[in-house]
Amino acid sequence: MSTNKKTARIAGSLYLSYIIATAIANVVGRKGIIVEGDAAATTANIIAKGTLFRIGFVSDVLAGVLFLLAAWALYVLLKPVNKNIALLFLLVNLGGVAVQCINMLNLFSAVILSSGADYLKVFQPDQLQALAMVFLDLYKNGFMIAQFFFGVWLFPLGYLVFKSGYLPKVLGIVLMVECFGWLLYPFQFFLFPSYGVITYLSFAVGFIGEFSLALWLLIMGAKDQKPAVESVS
Repeated sequence: MSTNKKTARIAGSLYLSYIIATAIANVVGRKGIIVEGDAAATTANIIAKGTLFRIGFVSDVLAGVLFLLAAWALYVLLKPVNKNIALLFLLVNLGGVAVQCINMLNLFSAVILSSGADYLKVFQPDQLQALAMVFLDLYKNGFMIAQFFFGVWLFPLGYLVFKSGYLPKVLGIVLMVECFGWLLYPFQFFLFPSYGVITYLSFAVGFIGEFSLALWLLIMGAKDQKPAVESVS
């Protein structure tokens, strides 16, 4: 197997693993547990389904690690095209992963506040429930901040895929379009919170872009072809 194909398949397997870990975190760890706007019900669910919530938490952290490793593999694959631009998308991805992983502390704070530890007895139950909901809201806002990084990194990635010569140009175009589509997600959240319908476009474009990239890399790999290297001014 050629070096290009091997690196591409490593990147694809890591990217697909990241997508699966994220899906587990959302479906197992949060779906049906966090009840929007209901602190009492959310706290009761975290207590009753603590193991599932913790599994979701660990899956989310693992997803961050896998995403960074996938970005590194893509950097190795695409740096012959333009090393500076490849380094740019790797650093932007790293920034997003760092924000998201640090933000996970807000998510786990809800578990701590629901633990019934002795030092928490100075608070009334409704106060603990409210505090848990505050941290969950902070987690949601931190998650959205990370999406700015995860949107931006797609453009230089898509550009290098387009210029590489050993990956489909259409895949590069899809990734560059996804950059702008995905950025609608955090912009809508912070600037137009009443227009959640806008995010459906982000999800649709994101689904097409993420899965297309992961599956192509994993199944088809990359051509064993020398890329057209760009001069760097």
